[in-house]
Amino acid sequence: MNHVQIKGGSFLKGRVKIPPSKSLSHRSIIAAALSEGKCTVKNIMMSKDIQVTTNCMKNLGAKLTYQDHVMKIDGLGNHFNLIDSVMDCHESGSTLRFMIPIGLLTHEELTFIGTGQLVFRPLRPYFDIFDAQNISYTYNQQLPLTVKGPLQPGRFQLPGDISSQFITGLLYALPLLDGPSEIQITTSLESKGYIDLTLDVLEKYGIQVINEDYKKFIIPGSQSYQAVDYKVEGDFSQVAFWLVAGLINGDIICSDMNKNSRQGDREVLEIIEKMSGHYTFEADEIHVKKQSLKCTVIDGSQCPDIIPVLTVLAAVSEGETRIVNAERLRIKECDRLKAISTELNKLGADIEELEDGLIIRGVRALKGGRVKGWNDHRIVMSLAVAALVCQEDVYIEGCDAITKSYPHFFEDYKTLGGIFNEWHLEA
Repeated sequence: MNHVQIKGGSFLKGRVKIPPSKSLSHRSIIAAALSEGKCTVKNIMMSKDIQVTTNCMKNLGAKLTYQDHVMKIDGLGNHFNLIDSVMDCHESGSTLRFMIPIGLLTHEELTFIGTGQLVFRPLRPYFDIFDAQNISYTYNQQLPLTVKGPLQPGRFQLPGDISSQFITGLLYALPLLDGPSEIQITTSLESKGYIDLTLDVLEKYGIQVINEDYKKFIIPGSQSYQAVDYKVEGDFSQVAFWLVAGLINGDIICSDMNKNSRQGDREVLEIIEKMSGHYTFEADEIHVKKQSLKCTVIDGSQCPDIIPVLTVLAAVSEGETRIVNAERLRIKECDRLKAISTELNKLGADIEELEDGLIIRGVRALKGGRVKGWNDHRIVMSLAVAALVCQEDVYIEGCDAITKSYPHFFEDYKTLGGIFNEWHLEA
């Protein structure tokens, strides 16, 4: 189902089980695969990105089997058995940036390939490390990247304003080296929530990292990952779609959420409160109902993944909302600032695109129309949510992008009362 026609103005009502956190799924699978023994990771949804990470860990020699949302893993410890020198990361930026330092532990020559916008995603922080450590690599402005270790323990300097994924990649690899290391953050650290997730998973798998106020991370060497069982909690970057859907035209209960989560995208709840929105969070369920919200200023530096759907919320909220510090959205699966502003304006929104953010002037309702998904799962799902406040139908091109993170999104949309049909483009 690549193109859909969604009936405008549907009211969504009911309960939806939120998919497991993609960020924690990546991290727990990698940690379990690096462990000394057998692990079980529960509540895994095999989206495209998670399949890619699973395949890469298999390629390094770990044994992973998946059935009924449970992954059983026979870890490889620090004993790599490379099966293929090519590591295919498809469109997963997390997989690519996590796997590069881990791959260097094999001491083998590896070639990282990808598709879509991933081939152009920045890798400069790693190249600076390669140069400093005389690690050989070949790269011509885009993937493929061919590199051969070994990675050596030592002092690593990384900027904090490009992507936390570089830091996470090193935090996974450095404990397995035979000497201590430290990572120094040279600029302000954005997406601290993702680093918190990394540190939390590492701790659960027995890895020690000393965090000095997010400015320096000290990593003792010669550590080993311990085999533990782990359950992945619900994803705050995915629950954001249903929270916005409920607020603008619904009555939705979202289950399987952790009230004490360390996910950075949990900030969606604080932003809703800033916009004078109300919700209840009892046990593992968040309940939201249709209501009127007001404008605010949203800082995108710590929660870039939820900005597209928050733009939908702001588009039909009272007053002028500003999204600031969001320039990194331009180097995601697509240029998300341009994508979401362009497509929502087609539907009748009033959004001005800035270099590092958006100005969103709220309107009472959207009109509907034909839009594109930009090969980006979060753009597609945001536009589907926007259809709930459209006076006419919404036609979305390129809906298959949702398989990257939430393959059954439209099934949940339908269960809650959304009405849509497959739509065939005219020749």
